[in-house]
Amino acid sequence: MDERVYDRAAAVAYARRWAMGRNPAYYDFSALGGDCTSFASQCLYAGAGVMDFTPVTGWYYRTASDRTASWTGVEYLFAYLTRTGGGPGPHARIVTAAEAMPGDVVQLGAADGDYYHTPVIVAVTPEILVCAHSFDALDRPLSSYVYSEARFLHIMGVNL
Repeated sequence: MDERVYDRAAAVAYARRWAMGRNPAYYDFSALGGDCTSFASQCLYAGAGVMDFTPVTGWYYRTASDRTASWTGVEYLFAYLTRTGGGPGPHARIVTAAEAMPGDVVQLGAADGDYYHTPVIVAVTPEILVCAHSFDALDRPLSSYVYSEARFLHIMGVNL
């Protein structure tokens, strides 16, 4: 499958532009369990430029009622990004915090392995800074969050 480079700068620019507001092109899921993963997906899309319109298992957003679970669900996004093979769109692998780069995502979880938040990494030096929705954050230090587990998803590229 053909692949393109993920535009990290575009993902970070989008994250910073919309961290404290809502892009009217997308529904605000804050009242339906949270908007963090939808926001992360928007940022990923800004860097990828490609959605996967495969029903059920793809990764896309047309409207609030015409989207995949991977667009808005923490675990579903993880499964989509770390899939093997598959259709178009971004793909990732789990890395250490030291390997994370701007434009990647980090998912925060509880000690029982329940992941519940998906901030977008916008800077890594001298510490990791993130942007997020639900509890809106612009350049917030990752160290200021309270969590038991973190998985860093490094975007490797974009399948076409």
